[in-house]
Amino acid sequence: MTSRVFLRALAGLDQYKGRGAGFSSWLMSIAHNLLVNWYRDRGRRPTTAALDAAMDVASEVPGPESSLEQNERIAQVRGAISSLSADRQELIALKYVDGRTNAEIGRMMGRTEGAVKALHHRTLRELHALLADLADDAEAGRGRERAR
Repeated sequence: MTSRVFLRALAGLDQYKGRGAGFSSWLMSIAHNLLVNWYRDRGRRPTTAALDAAMDVASEVPGPESSLEQNERIAQVRGAISSLSADRQELIALKYVDGRTNAEIGRMMGRTEGAVKALHHRTLRELHALLADLADDAEAGRGRERAR
């Protein structure tokens, strides 16, 4: 609003006539008129329509449903990892939590780098299968709920 007042004053500077009140009074009258117009326009267009339209705009911030779904996926992955053998759990922790390379993991686990790659591949396949089974079980459960 302040910038509009000064833009309006700058645009109308050639029309300014002192008339004894002073320049600040002229600025205040411009501000007053802009404010009156703003409130008048706002009264004609209810703000709820603008708020409703804003609610339809896609947000970059995830909503509570998204957080809940993400937490459920994390719990499923953790559960699947906990069902793996100890050496596979160790591999996952070293690779994805600690960010270790296959060569480092091999030295730590007493295996060759090739053996770590093979174990990693088999572990990811097993995790994928476990998570697919969980997803199938969840879908079957939703199907039973709908049938009731």
